[in-house]
Amino acid sequence: MIAARSRGHAAAVLVVCVSAAGAAAQGRFTNAKAETRSAATGLEREIRTLAARGGATWIGYRAPMVAGQRQMCCYDTIADSAFSSGICRLENGSGVSMNTGDLRDRNGTRIALEPATEFLVLARLEAGAVVRLRTFTPDCDVDAGGMPVVWLTDVKPDDSVAWLTTLVEASPDAGERRDRVGKTAMTAIALHSTPSADRALESFVAPARAEWLRSDTAFWLGSTRGENGARLLTRMLAQDPSDKVREKVAFGLSVSAAPSALATLVSTARDDRSARVRGQALFWLAQKAGKEALAAITGAIENDPETEVKKKAVFALSQMPKDEGVPKLIEVARTNRNPQVRKQAMFWLGQSNDPRALKFFEDILLKK
Repeated sequence: MIAARSRGHAAAVLVVCVSAAGAAAQGRFTNAKAETRSAATGLEREIRTLAARGGATWIGYRAPMVAGQRQMCCYDTIADSAFSSGICRLENGSGVSMNTGDLRDRNGTRIALEPATEFLVLARLEAGAVVRLRTFTPDCDVDAGGMPVVWLTDVKPDDSVAWLTTLVEASPDAGERRDRVGKTAMTAIALHSTPSADRALESFVAPARAEWLRSDTAFWLGSTRGENGARLLTRMLAQDPSDKVREKVAFGLSVSAAPSALATLVSTARDDRSARVRGQALFWLAQKAGKEALAAITGAIENDPETEVKKKAVFALSQMPKDEGVPKLIEVARTNRNPQVRKQAMFWLGQSNDPRALKFFEDILLKK
């Protein structure tokens, strides 16, 4: 009897170890009932086969990621590290946060010496349908909550983009399914390092697409797709019928590292047909600072025909580094011919807590 129990215990340990090994091959997963299958015959076909099983399960695979330092994880529990020691709960956890740049813990130690070149796509199947999609980088610790996790190998990047595109296109325009599946699928496509991702994103910003999809895609075009993304954003500014969407395009341009993005943002702040879009472009220019941004902002204060845009340009000055913004605010407050613009400049000078602003107010108040 004791021997039988021991053999049963050993078998259970073996199953746990094999499952842990399968999960470790894909990422830092714990508490998963792991299984590995090949998707060499096609990703969508394999997912249909798994969906036909019924019940609830997660499927996951790796995809090549666009260049750049990124860590995608969530922090359902937080340990001592600012980034890497929290644990994501796959089933009931919060959304995923993306950290970029040189990732370090609270002691200043670099977390990763090399940026990740792949990311994980996880989809929850329930009653034959995808009900949630999540993405992580492989360095994220994830607790699967005892759920089955089927890891798919041999996934072709173009197959991944094609399958994710079906999820985006099937998404409703509002509600939980859009937020948990459609939006995440679009983001995952934007992270794919393959030309088919550019083509899919281009289809998402066609004027006939839903406004939420065009708006959300605009951000990811700027943050992940380089010059191809900047080209599409420039086209959106010219063609999209919604000023609300084109405001998001200005934001997308502001986060783009493409050399052409700044020039497009400057011309948008100066020449766009919409006062709202010009004002939004001015705001994001202020976050970038630099000579081009300062020239565009001061040019709007002097030359834009709309007072509301001039006032937004004054606010943009207040957002710039103080050595650039404060002297210009003082100049506007002293010399601009529009009293509303001067008043706005004085207001933001008062919020700056800068000694030069205090001296300016003293000069005005003590002037006889």
